Amino acid sequence: MLHRFYARTLALASSPRAPWWLAAIAFAESSFFPIPPDTLLIPMALARPDKAWRFAFVCTVASVIGGALGYFIGYALFDQLARPVIALYGYAARFDAYQAMYAEWGLWIILIKGVTPIPYKIVTIASGAAHFNFGVFMAASVVTRGARFFLVATLLHFYGESVREFIERRLTLVTTGIVVGIVGGFLVLRLI
Repeated sequence: MLHRFYARTLALASSPRAPWWLAAIAFAESSFFPIPPDTLLIPMALARPDKAWRFAFVCTVASVIGGALGYFIGYALFDQLARPVIALYGYAARFDAYQAMYAEWGLWIILIKGVTPIPYKIVTIASGAAHFNFGVFMAASVVTRGARFFLVATLLHFYGESVREFIERRLTLVTTGIVVGIVGGFLVLRLI
């Protein structure tokens, strides 16, 4: 079943509409959607290694634009939705300390978390909630998201066939690793 799903994903990844789906997933993942765009970027780059960098560019642009939406959610809706709950539980002082920490270290937080399996939507919403400088946030987002997606695209462009063979021989291991990475990102967030 997993192999049929993989074959179907590769077939869809080479369709003319695939870049639009990639852009939609990258946009949504940066603000509210739980599935990372790598799940489509990787099969697309495997199916068309000659277009891997184009796909990475689409992914980067859509992800950064989606990050702006996530920032807006944190900036504009946090006070109405989350701040009253934080105050009710007596965590207002902790949140003020968080904002101060984010003001000092926010750039590094964005740069480090933007390339890790920690969901990027957490970074975007937290940046908005902390009222972090929007221009710096956007510039850091371009750097981290671009680095992540172009690294994947470059590896697949040059080593795509051997990566494809590895995935096809060890599909269960690869999918398990992806799931562990996503779940691990959420667990790291809970521990921080």
